[in-house]
Amino acid sequence: MTDIKQTLIVETPEKARLDTYLQSNLDGWTRSQIKKQIDDERVLVNGKVCKAGKSLKAGDIIELDLVAGAELDNIEPENIPLNIVYEDADFAVINKPQGMVVHPAVGNYNHTLVNAILYHFKEVSSNGESFRPGIVHRIDKDTSGLIVIAKNNEAHLSLAEQIAVHSCHRRYIALCEGEFKDYEGDIILPLGRDKRDYKKFTVDSAGKYAETHYKVEKIYNGYSLVRFQLKTGRTHQIRVHCKAIGHPIVGDLTYGYAKQKFNLNGQLLHAYELELTHPRTGQRMTFSCPIPQYFSDILSKLKLKWKNNL
Repeated sequence: MTDIKQTLIVETPEKARLDTYLQSNLDGWTRSQIKKQIDDERVLVNGKVCKAGKSLKAGDIIELDLVAGAELDNIEPENIPLNIVYEDADFAVINKPQGMVVHPAVGNYNHTLVNAILYHFKEVSSNGESFRPGIVHRIDKDTSGLIVIAKNNEAHLSLAEQIAVHSCHRRYIALCEGEFKDYEGDIILPLGRDKRDYKKFTVDSAGKYAETHYKVEKIYNGYSLVRFQLKTGRTHQIRVHCKAIGHPIVGDLTYGYAKQKFNLNGQLLHAYELELTHPRTGQRMTFSCPIPQYFSDILSKLKLKWKNNL
């Protein structure tokens, strides 16, 4: 299985499902792997995102941008230090540093969080894709903060369900460009993959529903320190929503300003709090971690104008 970036023109005279058609025309790809790529919007039919079961006809144009994942058997455990906030027999909560990729992918087969957890933990869940054992959810490479790791399949199912029904609360803090006029609100804008750059996402009326709640903590001269809670969990959601409302995150070279004032290695976005229900005991638990030093160093350079005392 290798990466594929190409265009196919359907020639079959008979109607066929998209996923089965691709499986018969792509060497090394299983139907479930193809469905995952379709769900991730890496397959377009006549320029549009569609479902795996879409019926194809002769002349349809299929655009592919498939990314192969590393197989579990090929992932090497690595003795990479981890900041373990909490650990028991069922799960662990890790404070991931900025710059660390969560799981192996093209261009990042080593030095990922998965490589580290395979070294540090005797057992992790196998419910997800083979290249992301233990991973229930993810945060971007250049976003720091809390991520939960499942140690067994029962815990994985429970935690994944909590995220799916939004009973697992993930809270972030970010320094945004500009001064917010509204100190609290909801950003409700659908998101889809950017048609010009498949590594990026954008606001798209035909995209998936996405909702982010925000509350401003401080206003500096030209900047806002804002807390966010995800109501949905789309890829790059907070970053794209911030850009959409005219307040991109400081240090975000993908969705932020081309010219950055500060010399940073990524966006000032930190997953500071995680609230969930223990998959075995049913106990409600909350974990938190402070912002990184490089983040607080930037804040110390700014002139404070307003602070939320609530």
